[in-house]
Amino acid sequence: MVMPGPHFHWIFNCASEVKYWKFSSWACVTYESINSVVVEPFPPQNAGPMWILGRQFDCTRDQHQIKEFVHSRLWITYRKNFSPIGGVGPNTDQGWGCMLRCGQMMLAQALICRHLGKDWVWNKHNPDEDYIKVLKMFLDKKDSSYSIHQIAQMGVSEGKDVGHWYGPNTVAQVLKKLAAFDRWSNIAVHVALDNTVVKEDIRALCRTAVQGNKPSFHKPRSEHVFQEQGANGPLYLAASESSSSSWKPLVLFIPLRLGLNEINNVYINRLTNCFKLPQSLGVIGGKPNHAHYFIGVHDKNLVFLDPHTTQPTVDFDQWGHIADESYHCASVSTMLISSLDPSIALGFYCRTEAEFEDWCHRIQCVISEKEFSPMFEVTETRPIHWPPFHESGETEESFEITEFDYPREDEDSDGFEHV
Repeated sequence: MVMPGPHFHWIFNCASEVKYWKFSSWACVTYESINSVVVEPFPPQNAGPMWILGRQFDCTRDQHQIKEFVHSRLWITYRKNFSPIGGVGPNTDQGWGCMLRCGQMMLAQALICRHLGKDWVWNKHNPDEDYIKVLKMFLDKKDSSYSIHQIAQMGVSEGKDVGHWYGPNTVAQVLKKLAAFDRWSNIAVHVALDNTVVKEDIRALCRTAVQGNKPSFHKPRSEHVFQEQGANGPLYLAASESSSSSWKPLVLFIPLRLGLNEINNVYINRLTNCFKLPQSLGVIGGKPNHAHYFIGVHDKNLVFLDPHTTQPTVDFDQWGHIADESYHCASVSTMLISSLDPSIALGFYCRTEAEFEDWCHRIQCVISEKEFSPMFEVTETRPIHWPPFHESGETEESFEITEFDYPREDEDSDGFEHV
């Protein structure tokens, strides 16, 4: 039997009573079924494309690039020993905060795109100033813009007590409210409701006036589409009469339920194609009370960052340094797409209006398939039975997706969650 050393983590799978070793080098934890866990090298050696957050990699040629890109994403996990939430609440989110952490990771990726670009990679020896500013916004402190404290306390307005498990829709609604106070990023967060993306609502939210003019809320005139070459293929832009307006970068959440107790097979191919869009921020979801941040897809497997590791809270020292290595994961996990719980939220980032119009064009090709109903709807105007759109982004309760309550997660003493 191999004894654990400083480069191993011990993890216990209570479902199968199987112990395994996860190496601190690039390993991949693969959930083959509820009763087995396999540790494999990452990236996989077999040929074929891997899509990570809208970027295509070749598993044979791009081994280094895949590792570097994944390692650069912000990995936000359970923490312990932070200041009590609300002054008297919990000082750890172990056992209840996994979906909150996944929401943080998706929004952090959007802010990385906003301030550093989609292809940014982490330099641990000489970190970018804007990267440090983004990281500060997610530290476990009551005054950090998107901290666990802010999310948990804002969640009370969504009917979730501090320490309560969230679903994908709820965490999206909370992040939307918090983003309104983030003047540095100046992003527009929209949560699509009732399986419907309304383009005129998003334009009203994102278009901001130049030189003090009022925002443009009019319907766009009939559009003609033309092509412009982008880094990930042709961009499809729509001509608009709103030449005097600028665009707030858009973070779009689309909460969906793609089945009853398990994901419907008719959606698997379409969900896979969502990761291939250049605007992709991935997917938050997982299994009941066991959330993951899915960042990519390879063959029939989803690639994800797992928040179920409890780490001590960290902060900047007196010299302004922080041990940010704990926010970058050198290993990832995969699971079969068919094992995904049907309650998810898609995420997309559109820096410009042209990127949004491009997304509208591409997504129509993704969500519809043969004779099957679309994964969700994209419409130009609001359905006539909907109430008027409010730019303030208040939640429209009548269109909330039902999210089920789950018990607290049981964890072992090493801070890893039982599978």
